[in-house]
Order: sequence, then C-alpha cells, then structure tokens
Amino acid sequence: MLYQISNGTVMAGGVLILSHIDFEIRGKEKIGVVGPNGAGKTTLLRLIAGEISLDRDDKRQGPGITVSRPITTGLLNQSLCSITDTGRTVEEILIRDCPVRDAFSREQFSWEVEFDRMFTGLGFQKTEKKRPFLSFSGGEQTKIALIRLLLMKPDILLLDEPTNHLDVPSVEWLEEYLRSYEKAAVFVSHDRFFLDRTADVIYELSGGRLTRYPGNYTHYREQKQKDISLQQKRWERQEKEQKRLEGLVDRFKHKPNKAAFARAKKTMLQRMERIEKPEKDPVHIVTGEITPTVMGSKWVLEVKHLKIGYNSPLLELSFRIKRGQKIGIIGNNGVGKTAFLKTAAGLLPPLEGKCFLGNQIIAGYFDQHTAALESEKSVAKHFQDQFPALTEKEVRSKLGAYLFSGRAAVKTVSSLSGGEKSRLALAELLESRPNFLLLDEPTNHMDIQAKETLESAFCAYRGTMLFVSHDRYFIRQVADALLIFDGEQAMYYPFGYEHYLEHCRKNREGTMVARIQAEEQALLAGIRAVPKAERHQLKEIDTEEAYTDWRLRLAAEQMELAAAKAGQLWEEQERRRERKLGEWIEAPCGDDLEEESAKEQRLSQAWEKWTKSCLEWYEAYNHRFF
Repeated sequence: MLYQISNGTVMAGGVLILSHIDFEIRGKEKIGVVGPNGAGKTTLLRLIAGEISLDRDDKRQGPGITVSRPITTGLLNQSLCSITDTGRTVEEILIRDCPVRDAFSREQFSWEVEFDRMFTGLGFQKTEKKRPFLSFSGGEQTKIALIRLLLMKPDILLLDEPTNHLDVPSVEWLEEYLRSYEKAAVFVSHDRFFLDRTADVIYELSGGRLTRYPGNYTHYREQKQKDISLQQKRWERQEKEQKRLEGLVDRFKHKPNKAAFARAKKTMLQRMERIEKPEKDPVHIVTGEITPTVMGSKWVLEVKHLKIGYNSPLLELSFRIKRGQKIGIIGNNGVGKTAFLKTAAGLLPPLEGKCFLGNQIIAGYFDQHTAALESEKSVAKHFQDQFPALTEKEVRSKLGAYLFSGRAAVKTVSSLSGGEKSRLALAELLESRPNFLLLDEPTNHMDIQAKETLESAFCAYRGTMLFVSHDRYFIRQVADALLIFDGEQAMYYPFGYEHYLEHCRKNREGTMVARIQAEEQALLAGIRAVPKAERHQLKEIDTEEAYTDWRLRLAAEQMELAAAKAGQLWEEQERRRERKLGEWIEAPCGDDLEEESAKEQRLSQAWEKWTKSCLEWYEAYNHRFF
C-alpha cells in the first residue's frame, strides 16, 4: 500500500467536509475522483498533498494517514497557478526546476527532450519557450504549470480538472501520458471520457463519504446501478419481514398462551440488522423505445456537391444518410459543422449544390438559441401547453424522466439555468417524435446526471440523428457513425468513435482524411477488381457497403463468441450432473444448491445472449442483402 487514509475526517469553518473516509493508493494506480460540486474533491487532493491535515477524531485509532515509504506529491490546482516567478521565460522557469543541472550530462539531454515533447504535445510551438511567462493566457499558464509538474515526476501526481483548458488533441496527449506514467496519479475530473481512458479505480465522494469502485468510469456507473438495485431489494425484503414480525407481535401479545411467542418475535424485531433505504440514482435511465410518429423514407438526407458557409464556401460535401443512423459531426472550431447542420435543417441556404430531405421526413432542430426559453409559467404548465392531450399525471411522469420531478416541475421556466432550459427543450423535442433530429451541442452546460439521462434517451430513440458535440463520451455512447470535418474536406466514417480512435492510434502518419480514406478502401470486399477509371463513382456505394459489411462481420463474431461461451457452460453443467449421479448424491446441501442455482442462471443468460446475437446477425444480414 503506497498511501492510506483510515477513518479520516476533515472540517472547515465548523462544516464537515470529509466524514470518516477510507482511501488508499496501491502501487501505480491511476485514480479518478467523482462527485457533485462542493462534495470535497479538491479538499481530498489538498489532504493527500499535505496542504491540510486530518481533524482529531476520538473514533479513529492510529495516525489516520500512513505511507509505505517517504513519498513526493505534486498538485495542479485550477484556482491557483503554482508558478510565482513570472518575470522569466518559460524555458528559464522550467530549466531552473530541472533535477539535473549539468549541461553536458546524458540525463540533462534526456530531460530537455522530454520537455520539448511535453511542450509540443500540449499545443505549444518550440519557439514559444523563449516567451515570457506573463505573455501567455491564463489557460496557457495552467498548461505550463502542468508541464512543470509532469517533469518533476512526483510519486503521487495530483490533478484538479486537468482537461479544463485543453483542446481535444492536448487531452488525448495527456491521456496517453498518464496511462504510461510510471508512478501513481489521482485526478478530479468531470470529463467522463478522460476518466474512462485513464482511471484504474474510481472513488465516488458524496455526503462526505468515499466509496471505491474498481475499473474506469463506465464500470463505476454500471456497478453503482447494480449496488443500488441490490440494496433496494434487500431493503424491501427487510420491510416485508419487519411488517410480518410486527403483525405477529400485535396478534399474539395479548394472548396468555402466546405471550412468550410474541416476546420472542419482538426481540427478533429489535435485533434485526437495519438496512438503509438506498438513495435514488440521480440519473434516470430511459429503458423503453422512443419511436417517431412517422418512420419516413429509407434515405433521410441527401446532399450533392453542397457548398456551405455564410459568405464564402467553407467546404463541399456529397453523401446521403440512411434511416436509423446516428451520426456525430466532429472537427475543429470554425470548419463548418454548425453551418452544415443549419443548412440541413433549412435555416441556412446552400451556396451551391443540393440539399434535400427524403419523403415524409420530419426534422427537429436544436441549438442553444432554440433552448433560450423564457416564460413565467411553471415547467409542468409549459410542457402541458405544448402537449395538451397529455393528462397531468402523464406530464409529471414524462418530466420526471428528464429530471424535472417534484419541486423542479413547479419552478418557472425563466428561473431555470441554461442547462436546465436545454434539457426541457430536448424533452419537448423528443416528445414531439420527429423522425430526424439535428442537434448542435445538445449537452452544453449540463451536469453529468443530465447528460447521462439524455444519452439514454437518445440511445432509446429509433429515428435518425445528426449532431455536433465536443463531449467525447456523449459521442461514443450515441453515434454509430461519424462525419469528420478537416480543413476544407469532410469524410464520412461508418463506425463509432472508439473504432475511429483506435484507427487513428494505428495510423499516426498522414492527414486525418487520407488515413480514413485508406481504411475505407481496405474495408471494401472486391474493390480491387474495379477498374481505376470507375472507382470515383463508387464513393457513396462504397461507404454504405463498408458500413453493412462491418456490421455483418461484427455480428457474426459476437454470435460465435456467444455460442462458444454457452456451449462451454452447458458442457460444464453436464459434467457436474454426471459426477453427482456417479456419487449417488440425493440432494446438494444448501450452499451447493445456491451455487448450482447461480451456475444455472449463468447458463440461462448465456443462451439468451446467444439467441440475441443470432437475431442481431440476422438483422445485419437482411440489412446487407435485402
């Protein structure tokens, strides 16, 4: 154990911040800390850094904090830049902190190489090392403070919202660096994708208490939901048993011949271990399907030699979108993502070319302007006015699914925050059931709970989606294909975001579009047999075939894996039955029975998964050939 806090408590100004927490760092673990704002996440980092100490607590035995050896820590605090010598250049500041000062040593050369790698990796030019520190913006100064901290290589690296001032390439560079960092790291972040790609362990801080979850952010969310469900069932069983015992006591306590029985049940009731009712998960997961009122034609949107922009063309596109696709648009700022979305929605005229919707396609458009709702009506009244056919109970139920329950439903619309107004506007949009959603940054200014609620809703939506987002986790959860805007070019990528990142990792050389074009060509069966003069005509067909071929191949692989797993479990079950029959076991003991039941359940789940994979393969097969 590298570092451990046992039963630790921290108070500030008489307010309890951390209450009897247990926290540990094992070896080179990368630990993410999550929780609502104000829960004490930064306080925890400062405690580990040694800036504050544990408060005295009579319940604690021992020092509270133990370490396996002398360690160094380094904290990047977003609210305070750690560099105070601001009159020097960046190079002078960082070289002054260099642990090796011999200009002719191999270690010094290695340190300077790593300095250059970090400096350029976080978006700076090498020549900017000569600039005075004060000439950089606040966000850039935070980046430089991060570089300084990384070069020191502390035993425990402590980062407070490290991605706040970084663009996507810089965040990706930091993710790669942290994964290979040879020491421990603890970081607070609201960037779920960053946590997924870097964390080995997640600690949730809520109500002053810490809970440890092995795995990354996605594993933490899955496990937390399972834990809540399990505790809810245990609590319900306890409540049922408590009512049964209370009923027996009330029934027999006045009967002389049953008085001893009643007293025994009352004692049992008093000694019963109390299980707390679990707090509800603030995220609402939409489980049912959200189906458009009208499905519309097979081809939803088609653009031919479309030039988009405001005064001059930003880029030209030619492609079409098929019904049911959910396409995320990614790229740097200013390359035309929003302009294309507005053109597709009919809000911005094309500069050249054609852009038209398919038959019976009903589009629903969202951006931050459409979400700027103003009304003195309550949220419930405003929503019911939009959908007068709904009863009051139905309105409450539907608003509750988007986190507007209880007091939130009676707040006035004008009093809502920007994120809450966006959530309300999206709830109205989904309830109107269009078959084509065009969304520009739908989760901006939202907390994690709101984002995950909407992610589940968009995953349950059975229409077509085209959306712009900078939230990589949202893109990964929702998009099954991408439009990548790169300079004056755009490329359709027929796979999800994880596939795209893996593709980029394997192909670091060349431009982004060139790499994608190369992989698309490799994915097409039989493309090499087509004469070169005809290949330019196949771009649209090739993309569609690439997508369907990939789906079919992936479905077949999943079906084979599921079949192998189910077969393995079935063979194990048959061997167990033969062994028990040979041993003349009449019935297993209680523990064996419970274990056997669990194994049978796993086998049943494996068969269900195999059946589901067969149906998915069949659907992909029909999509490919019919």
